[in-house]
Amino acid sequence: MNSTINTGVSRRSFMRILGAASAAATSFPAFAAIQQGAPAVAPQGGRRGMGGMSDMGDMHQLPTDTVIISSNENPLGPAQSALTAICTTASLGGRYHFDETMKTLTAFNEQFGLKRGYSALFPGSGGPLDLALMSNIGPDKPLVYGDPSYEQGPRAADTMKAPKFAVPLTATYAHDVKAMLKAHPSPGAYYIVNPNNPTGTMTPKEDIVWLVNNKPAGSVVIIDEAYHHFSNDDSCIDLVAQDKDVIVMRTFSKIYGMAGLRAGFAVARPDLLQRFTTVGGPSRSLASISIASSAGARASLQDKDLVPLRKKINSDIRSETLEFLTKKGYKIVPGSQGNMFMVDVKRPGHEFQQAMLKESVAIGRSWAAMPNYVRVTVGTKQEMAKFQTAFVKCMDMTPGTVNGAALHLPEFHVPSELYRG
Repeated sequence: MNSTINTGVSRRSFMRILGAASAAATSFPAFAAIQQGAPAVAPQGGRRGMGGMSDMGDMHQLPTDTVIISSNENPLGPAQSALTAICTTASLGGRYHFDETMKTLTAFNEQFGLKRGYSALFPGSGGPLDLALMSNIGPDKPLVYGDPSYEQGPRAADTMKAPKFAVPLTATYAHDVKAMLKAHPSPGAYYIVNPNNPTGTMTPKEDIVWLVNNKPAGSVVIIDEAYHHFSNDDSCIDLVAQDKDVIVMRTFSKIYGMAGLRAGFAVARPDLLQRFTTVGGPSRSLASISIASSAGARASLQDKDLVPLRKKINSDIRSETLEFLTKKGYKIVPGSQGNMFMVDVKRPGHEFQQAMLKESVAIGRSWAAMPNYVRVTVGTKQEMAKFQTAFVKCMDMTPGTVNGAALHLPEFHVPSELYRG
């Protein structure tokens, strides 16, 4: 096998990129929490717990019959093609099999017309997202991001002591790229989640291209496409192929149903990927993807029916649920193209979340910019039917009378994608 991954990125350097996250565990919120047994920022409604990565303190696990639509997972799980590949490859697990990773990288690059070395494979996308952010921001290199949006951006800025500039979304819940450009004359990075989490709404690609073409020299645009497969819009990965100052994040946790198997890509020019190593060391104990997960990811990429089928399933169930809520007179955030949506519960979101838990339905959190809205993941048809029944019952309760103490609820750990990849 060729000793280099691509022009400018040696195999050794590439493996350092894969491993940068582990040595930076004390700096990165997600990895520091793994090492220390507690999240850098406590999840809403809880003191400790990272999806089973700590002892959970005095928090309780949800009852087994709870409908979990809180963490934007895919209830369908891995595709059969992925399961077959995982089972076949697992028997080779006694050896490291670097070639398996290279095969998956090649499959990804071929699918998107990328040159070798323009992508890096990780166990999930949370770690490389920290690497992308932290290698481009700092005390003199601010972060500009949309609000509300996924919190990993501002959390990374806090860790790096980078100034933060939160820019409200537009009236259509898109990232306001012109306002983002005006937020600071020379930021280190702009962070765009597309489709956005929590709203599920899209920022038009032409807006992102405009930002890329008009941003100040030296800054990068980080585009988190974790939910892009659910949308109808074009990806921004082609901007990477054009050698733009862009980093695109992709994960197998969402439409591919591999949240617990951990696989994700960072897509960027080799020099931007190499920059990841400036905030991490050479160790790869946490950042080497398993050969089974790599094989499952590759099989998913090569399964031509997987994305369109799952996209339709999600779209149909999401549309049915939103139609139900709208007919009942509830206010939703329109335009979701993700596997989540937001709905106005006319009271503090955490209060409503607790009421839904009493009905054995775990919904997502709220955001400070929209405190009376909650985010709901699209589950199976049966799960959303249970959600509808519980939602109407909880909305009929008088606001201000429902809280954890009044319900005599123990403190449950509600699964969240905050500590995922």
